[in-house]
Amino acid sequence: MSRAERLLQLLQVLRRYRRPVSGQALSDELGVSIRTLYRDIASLQAQGAMIEGEPGIGYVMKPGFMLPPIMLGSEELDALVLGMRWVADRCDKTLSSGALSALAKIAAVLPAELHRELEESSLLVGAPLTRPTHTISPDLLRAAVRAEQKLDITYVNGAGIHSRRIVWPFALVYFDQSRVLMCWCELRADFRNFRSDRILSVEQMEERYPKKRSTLLREWRKFNQVASRTILPESDSIDR
Repeated sequence: MSRAERLLQLLQVLRRYRRPVSGQALSDELGVSIRTLYRDIASLQAQGAMIEGEPGIGYVMKPGFMLPPIMLGSEELDALVLGMRWVADRCDKTLSSGALSALAKIAAVLPAELHRELEESSLLVGAPLTRPTHTISPDLLRAAVRAEQKLDITYVNGAGIHSRRIVWPFALVYFDQSRVLMCWCELRADFRNFRSDRILSVEQMEERYPKKRSTLLREWRKFNQVASRTILPESDSIDR
């Protein structure tokens, strides 16, 4: 590992701590000597990093400090390019445009060598066998999730039975062949998943649901562990 990579890694480690962490703990995590750790911290402070503390007390980085342009390893760069290309190819126009824009911004701040490696990446995304047809805009579903607002939906299940539900959307799951809206369903008083291509109509209600989406997600994960369910586009976890 180069010194530049080590300094960047130190910054990333410090970002995880909200309270002062000892130099020894940092050196152990980074796999360097305590002398090297102290020298690296001094170098970062000299370069403007807002790191407070001293030997024997501990170190903490002030909130709001922005990391310099990230140096990526080959595997990290491959993962980034492949992920962005998957989103650009598989998702709706809004997310596709966002993925390409984000990739362009990252490419703009990479060193010349990494920029060339990004452009010449040979990890490609194959075309799906079929693409789902959505009556409802994914933008509307994502907006409801972000705003933590209830949705009034009309849904048709695999047997062709229609139902009307008031749901609390807290996540949207992307599969190659489908999208699944994860919700708390007021009708069932339980967690339910709805394939977005089977949602016939949707109205975003002004009323916000009474819990945070992060709370619902935690509760779903806990319930999922007990019930041994998985988020599959064709399973009993999808509402029928």
